[in-house]
Amino acid sequence: MESLLDVENVSISFIQYTKGLNQRNLNVITDLTLDVKEGEILAVLGSSGSGKSLLAHAILGILPENANLNGNIKYNGKTLSQKDKEEIRGKEISLIPQSVNFLDPLMKISDQAIGYTENDDEKAEKKAKQREIFEHYNLSSEVDDMYPFQLSGGMARRVLVSTALLSSPKLVIADEPTPGLDEKTVKETLNHFRKMKEDGVGVLLITHDIHAALEVADRISIFYSGYVIEIAQTKDFSGDGENLLHPYTKALFKALPANGFELTKGHQPLHGEIPEGCPFYDRCEMAFEKCKNERPKLISLGNKKVRCFKYGEGGEDGT
Repeated sequence: MESLLDVENVSISFIQYTKGLNQRNLNVITDLTLDVKEGEILAVLGSSGSGKSLLAHAILGILPENANLNGNIKYNGKTLSQKDKEEIRGKEISLIPQSVNFLDPLMKISDQAIGYTENDDEKAEKKAKQREIFEHYNLSSEVDDMYPFQLSGGMARRVLVSTALLSSPKLVIADEPTPGLDEKTVKETLNHFRKMKEDGVGVLLITHDIHAALEVADRISIFYSGYVIEIAQTKDFSGDGENLLHPYTKALFKALPANGFELTKGHQPLHGEIPEGCPFYDRCEMAFEKCKNERPKLISLGNKKVRCFKYGEGGEDGT
């Protein structure tokens, strides 16, 4: 499979005012590297408030004006400028937002799905495609003339998915698509992503729902305090977690109720309190002395990636 999206060493920070109008640079995402291939679902898994949604905004070029972005974002091998992002978003790259509140409460569903156009022929063509995709997701013609408040939660979610697919995108970014949904609607939503994968679409699933990630993703990128600390195959989340590499990933797996509900002491550092060294240092039972002041790089180990001094450049044990 060819790579659709390559995020290379991306960092995002904001200028924050403190007492006395002093300023400091608040790093929210640091040295983030990942990729999404055609016909693949990559889940970015991290806790709420860890900055995951900023990744989606960076790819789409919709970061706030006070954000500082460093690093490269490539699509089909080309580094994207802000102009490039504006040209392809909503077309080759589509977003499924995390909230159904993104639907305009004052517009009928069909009108906001196809958007405004003055050309009657183009409007008819868009309408026909919209109806075809809506039918594919079990949205009858009655839905076209409804307003968002008339939709059930599951219908609204299907509308967001369908609208994202109207432009026949090659890459879909799903930003927290499952919170607040009942179990049936969650399964339905995940099935939508499977259909996209079968059609050769790459899916970047941003979520804090480990169960959803394990259910549908091919690979899982573990996000911790603004860093990708491991990119693992979903199949590695099995057994006793012996095929997982990073201590935090192992702890996350063992914290699941089905795996003994073993909790790790401490909390994930907030932005602004991340230590100089490894962000997991204070909670890690395998930490080396250099972990305190030196930050490990994300290295490749076969088809996996990990940010941990336990593993050397060539997979040698760092002890």
